[in-house]
Amino acid sequence: MNVLNNIINRLNYLIGEVPQKIANIPGDELAHKKAPDKWAKKEILGHLCDSAINNLSRFIRAQFERQPFQVSGYEQDDWVKCNHYQEMPKTDIVDFWKSINTRIVYVISKMPEEKLSVECELGDASFRDEGENKTLLWLIEDYLVHMEYHLKQIIEEDWLRNDYLTRRK
Repeated sequence: MNVLNNIINRLNYLIGEVPQKIANIPGDELAHKKAPDKWAKKEILGHLCDSAINNLSRFIRAQFERQPFQVSGYEQDDWVKCNHYQEMPKTDIVDFWKSINTRIVYVISKMPEEKLSVECELGDASFRDEGENKTLLWLIEDYLVHMEYHLKQIIEEDWLRNDYLTRRK
């Protein structure tokens, strides 16, 4: 439970800090694409919303579906395109990100401890490792590691220097 509590605390910290950090980034910087086939910072934030949607579903379904829980991937580029994040006001994207991550914190904070050991078959749907089965707790942690990786791309400051994995060592 200690690892889960650390994840929850870190997510709550990010939910509290990220909106203001992004509010301070000029709109043209958020919308700028370094290359046509690369996401703008707004789209990266949108991708984090898409990731949150998919992972919230995984965190819930893994608790009651057949084991090992089959973690399915999703077409990330298509999700970003279909959500049209580049056209949305940044406040709408930030509000959505904050809302869905607040929901994730609530769901994982209420999760029975025995569910954290549910075996998950990752396939190609994880951020850090591929191919071998992991636990639901590992999947939750992977979600946070993925989020921090992308937040560093959006907010180019040292404020996130001590990311979750660094802090755990």
